[in-house]
Parts: sequence; C-alpha cells; structure tokens
Amino acid sequence: MAKHPVPKKRVSLHKRRQRRSHHALTLPTLAECDHCRQLKLPHVVCPHCGYYGGSAVLETAG
Repeated sequence: MAKHPVPKKRVSLHKRRQRRSHHALTLPTLAECDHCRQLKLPHVVCPHCGYYGGSAVLETAG
C-alpha cells in the first residue's frame, strides 16, 4: 500500500498569503482603434471595423 505525502509542518498564514500574492487577476489592456475609436486589444485587428495599422485587413458585416 502506497503512502501519500503529508507536510511535516503547518504552513503559516503569512507564508500562505505570501505565496498567493501573485494570484490576483488583472484586467486586459485596451487600446483605442485609430479608425473607429472603439476599444480593442493592442496589436490585434479591430473586431468592429476590421482595420489594423491604418488599412483594412478584414471585411466586416457592418
């Protein structure tokens, strides 16, 4: 029968919170489209108008 690993000592609240200090979620950075002024992800084609870098890259329905 295999034994399961068990910690020898209890982890203190400070150590546990210190380890989890980097687990916070951050909102994505948004940039304004130069063509239609809608918010979009930077370095990505605008999903609203299909422009990237001043030229049309995708055809949109609207």
